[in-house]
Amino acid sequence: MKKVVLSALAATIVSSALYAETMTLFSDPKTGQVFTTAGEGRVMMGDFIDAKSIDEHFREDESHVAEYESKIDQYVAKDKKNWSNKLKIGGYLQFRNTEWLDGEGQDINPATAAKDQFTGYWADGSTQNDKNFLIRRARLILSGNVGDHLGLYLQPDFASQGANLGQLRDFYGDIYIDKTKEHRVRIGQSKVPYGFENLQSSSKRLTLDRNDAFNSAVKDERDMGAFYYYTPVAIQELLAEIDELGLKGSGNYGMFALGAYNGQGANNTEVNGNNHIVARMTYPFKTESGQIFEFGIQGYKGQYKPVNVVTTTGTVITMPDGAYANSKGVKDERIGITAIMYPQPFGLQAEWNWGTTPGANAPTGAVEANNATISEKNLNGGYILAMYRMTNVLKEGDVFQPFAKWQYFDGYSKAERNAPRNQVNDWEVGVEWQAAKEFELATVIHKMNRTDLGRLNGYGERFEGTALRVQAQFNY
Repeated sequence: MKKVVLSALAATIVSSALYAETMTLFSDPKTGQVFTTAGEGRVMMGDFIDAKSIDEHFREDESHVAEYESKIDQYVAKDKKNWSNKLKIGGYLQFRNTEWLDGEGQDINPATAAKDQFTGYWADGSTQNDKNFLIRRARLILSGNVGDHLGLYLQPDFASQGANLGQLRDFYGDIYIDKTKEHRVRIGQSKVPYGFENLQSSSKRLTLDRNDAFNSAVKDERDMGAFYYYTPVAIQELLAEIDELGLKGSGNYGMFALGAYNGQGANNTEVNGNNHIVARMTYPFKTESGQIFEFGIQGYKGQYKPVNVVTTTGTVITMPDGAYANSKGVKDERIGITAIMYPQPFGLQAEWNWGTTPGANAPTGAVEANNATISEKNLNGGYILAMYRMTNVLKEGDVFQPFAKWQYFDGYSKAERNAPRNQVNDWEVGVEWQAAKEFELATVIHKMNRTDLGRLNGYGERFEGTALRVQAQFNY
């Protein structure tokens, strides 16, 4: 804006100079003399501007430029105070297709699978009530700092539950205690700081889905709560560098985090009046060679109360209080470790967790409401991911990243109906091609040996199969 105004003023100065006092001069070709009046034998040389007049006009117009500069500076300073001008709009869209190559995957029932967070996005058009193509995520993000001490973040998803329905993902405020933003408190619905892959945005993750072992800790990775984050300036700068280099970091969730949250998962009401407590410590660092590493540990504890059970008729009812050891539910606690060597160009990423979780005591045969009970169960599991990052492979500026991932889980999915046992032993091999910052294409061969949580009236049944999965992602 300021440049536009100054350009206009410069044009005005030139224009005013053209209209300054001028005189017409004539010359005598024989003698070479110059005259200000016409006469016999004199030839007109043209119109000339008085240099003194030009100087006077420029000095006058320069004073106007200074005046306008002052007014523009005042306008810009006032405009900066308008917090709505600091908000940014962005997001991403993920469009998927899955085709089964072999095994029992074709038998997944999408009517039930789409209701859980683990198997609902694998079925293809060969099954009833399903479709070959689907929008997995359609995110629109509104974020920005209101001032020096408050940041806002709003993220809805318009493709939740595999049915293109709108649902709130994040809506929170960051209260910055100091201007360096080393200390902040996040209040609202946001990600719970447990696990690296849980915190990593789905727009950055190589594999199409998160691992079951950590993702079963918090449904949709989010909950309503308050979290304190401490991130020294040096760590803030390193996390920003990881992001700028495109190394697929988790973002800034603090070098240290401590918080309390409801415990029932995102968009669910609290049912037992008992908060979960979570803590996380992670330390990224860079060696003299430039290689970046990160190591972390995290844990949480609380009591969880599964609320749904499936009867013999397939009806979902509320779990009776008698199904628990006490009215607060079942002990729910875990501890996990994280180790990362960022891809420069070769990278490794691994996480593992252990704990106690609510799990179903599944009866034999049909499920009755009066014999569906939940008790404390043990769990353990995690994953190992290897990757290799290459640039300028197919075109200038692109990123080509092949990867392989193994994940294992022997536990229970507390947030699903009946809190069924969930066993996973999967392999994934794929490649992501980031043709430009705006577009990515990922292709994955996924060999599954896991539980379909939608089978057997919600108590799960193991299956094996291999699927070809393709995802196009648009970043905006």
